[in-house]
Amino acid sequence: MTLDIAVQATASLGEGPTWDARSGTLIWVDILAPEIHRWNPSTGVNETSTAPQHVGAAKPRAGGGLVVNLRDGVAIVDSAGEYRWLVYWARDNVRGNDAGVDAAGRLWAGTMRYDTADGGGWLARVEPDGKASMVLEKVTISNGVGWSPDNTRMYFADTPTGLIDVFDYDLATGAVTSRRHLVDVAGSPDGLCVDADGCIWVALWGEGQVRRYTPDGKLDRTITVPASLTTACCFGGANLADLYITTARVGLTDEELEQQPLAGSVFVVPDVGTGMPSTVFAG
Repeated sequence: MTLDIAVQATASLGEGPTWDARSGTLIWVDILAPEIHRWNPSTGVNETSTAPQHVGAAKPRAGGGLVVNLRDGVAIVDSAGEYRWLVYWARDNVRGNDAGVDAAGRLWAGTMRYDTADGGGWLARVEPDGKASMVLEKVTISNGVGWSPDNTRMYFADTPTGLIDVFDYDLATGAVTSRRHLVDVAGSPDGLCVDADGCIWVALWGEGQVRRYTPDGKLDRTITVPASLTTACCFGGANLADLYITTARVGLTDEELEQQPLAGSVFVVPDVGTGMPSTVFAG
């Protein structure tokens, strides 16, 4: 197994890698910069745009451009780069964090408090028309969200719990029920993705690892990354066989940064598995 550098960067809080199959590019964000990046593996060019607020996630949308999970809510960015609010839910000391798009084209947007106070965030389901529903309240750091290949299960990580939870999921309605613990990762689970075999790949904040768990919660693979603050992962590339991993450097000491010169970069593990095609926000 080979670990390569996809984008050598010094992102403060690199996050949210998403493969855009229509353009053959990787979208990722630096939450605190705040920047949205689009990297083209064919040319090696990493284009950067500045967001108007801290940006937790950016996902492709069916109408062109992006849907973004910002500090104060969810916004649409059109192909000309203009922003407009889809959902505005500003609260003091709260920002958007990780997000995912389900197979029906809904956005699942998470939040957290800047001071990471217990229960200060939430997970909401945003329909293509902008209607938002609170799915989970009293979340501390809403992070990885993903779905099984048959769309009967949804996975979710609230980082400080150290757990990956699973729900029964109804694709037609977006309803989630029967929450239970699937994996105790003995660490801090951050962003996650699900592969075509139904296995869950999760980045471990502070561990410099991405781990793969089987659908029944067994650990069966570990990837070590030369940056301790691993934040999220996704599959991409022409055959969806390459695993992209974002990292951060925020909060690292000068000594730690000296030991981890690649912290804040995006890494890729070629031909490590088979991902599922990403879905675009239907709005």
